[in-house]
Amino acid sequence: MNKLLVAISLYLFPLLLFSQGDSLYFSNAVRINLKKYKKESSLAFRTGNVERGKYLFDSLVDYRLTGTKMDNFTFKKVNRKKIKLNSFKKPVVLITYASWCVMSPGEIPALNKIAQKYKDDVAIVVLFWDRRNKMKRLARKFNRHITVCYAHESYKGDSNAVTSLKHTLGLPTSFYLDSKLHIVDIKRCGMQLCPKKTPYNKAYALNYNSFLEGLSTIIIDKEVKKDMLAIK
Repeated sequence: MNKLLVAISLYLFPLLLFSQGDSLYFSNAVRINLKKYKKESSLAFRTGNVERGKYLFDSLVDYRLTGTKMDNFTFKKVNRKKIKLNSFKKPVVLITYASWCVMSPGEIPALNKIAQKYKDDVAIVVLFWDRRNKMKRLARKFNRHITVCYAHESYKGDSNAVTSLKHTLGLPTSFYLDSKLHIVDIKRCGMQLCPKKTPYNKAYALNYNSFLEGLSTIIIDKEVKKDMLAIK
């Protein structure tokens, strides 16, 4: 009898990874592929092979994570009210930060500009991996068209989001989701694009164009790329 139960469990386990519409959830997909990715990417960066590290990240996104469904996480807004990802009835850009993570010059202004311009087409959610008191000051820098949230290991109910998002792909990271929360693309952002000494105007343009590149994959009925800035 016990052997039969074990056999049934082994048969059903892969099915449990799928949900409505046979969508594999991001949290399961990243967990399945994370061990090998972390081992190989750690070796690449430890040996100074940045191109290899970037290739591994892009391959993980393109072949293992794109098309999976983002979990319907619940986040807390600055005013402490809770919000679920599926409450947004349009494509979502989810960007993870932390107060101790140095942002690229021009990054927030670029995101504010895009949020204002495309407010009717996309929801932009900024998630800080912080306690509320740590991120309140930074939250004021984002305009009213951006939903600023926070999550932390010490808060009850945040462990799943922290494990699935923070402790997997790192930060800052941008997740581009369609209106059904399926992942269309995942990008590195911030200082990954702009070294510290990058002039402000160039950093602004690089960040602006990077965000637009992601938007172009989830706002399919608009010519988003035509708004890209010239980089000098």
